[in-house]
Amino acid sequence: MINLTRLFILTIFYVCFIALSDAHAEIATQAKPSIISLAPHTTELIYALGAGQQLLAVSDFSDFPEQAQSLPKVASYHGLDFEQILRLSPDLIVAWQGGNKPQDLTKLATLGFKVYLSGPKQPAGISQDIRALGAFIARAPEAEVLASDFTRRLLSLKQQFAGAPQVDVFYYMWPTPLMSIGPNAWATHLLEICGAHNVFASAPTDYPQVNIEQVARKQPTLMIAAMHVSPDEAESFWHDKRDLIPAPVIVVNPDKLHRFTPRLLNGLTTLCNKIRNNG
Repeated sequence: MINLTRLFILTIFYVCFIALSDAHAEIATQAKPSIISLAPHTTELIYALGAGQQLLAVSDFSDFPEQAQSLPKVASYHGLDFEQILRLSPDLIVAWQGGNKPQDLTKLATLGFKVYLSGPKQPAGISQDIRALGAFIARAPEAEVLASDFTRRLLSLKQQFAGAPQVDVFYYMWPTPLMSIGPNAWATHLLEICGAHNVFASAPTDYPQVNIEQVARKQPTLMIAAMHVSPDEAESFWHDKRDLIPAPVIVVNPDKLHRFTPRLLNGLTTLCNKIRNNG
């Protein structure tokens, strides 16, 4: 009889232990959900929030921080690798609204994935995006610290260049064909912080294709190449056009300026200083 009683007690204990273990495992999963990132800037934000170890896969060009480069790639210009995403079975997916294809995002939702859409329209919106992403991946305290610091530094930068004399600039992201920026483009808002005027701010589209003659008519004070090229390479493109456009050309890092992360402030400070010094 005693043996049966002990057996009963041990059985109950074992069942309770298994139940508690399952509960703790579920809580642990909720506290540190597995994540897939579908854009370079969302990958960078996830690392900045201290959740880089939870990433299962990322997008092409997710090259910062360096450890992100070793992760599997499941997103590119061509779309998403749904077979690999399904195989990895993440708890959460962080996507780029405006960068990832709408039909792919719709399919993710149809498949039952929990998806967060990142897509700030102006620099000040990065703080709100950080907070929302932090809540989504269970990193709200870290997000609050990061967002508050970003807001403070952005305000300081705006104050630094407030009232500076306007500089007319031609900003382009590709030379052949010449791809510039229009009224609501991300980089136009960056130029405004620096006290610069985008000479194609009245373009009918946000990313207009322009030609040399159109740039010459605008006669910018400064040209800005947001590309991965050397200053000599950028200058060589304009070498035989100097009779039409004598403005100097400077090169800025597009990754720091066009990704919606705190690293933007480093790139923006460099951009503003180069504009104020005309290179």
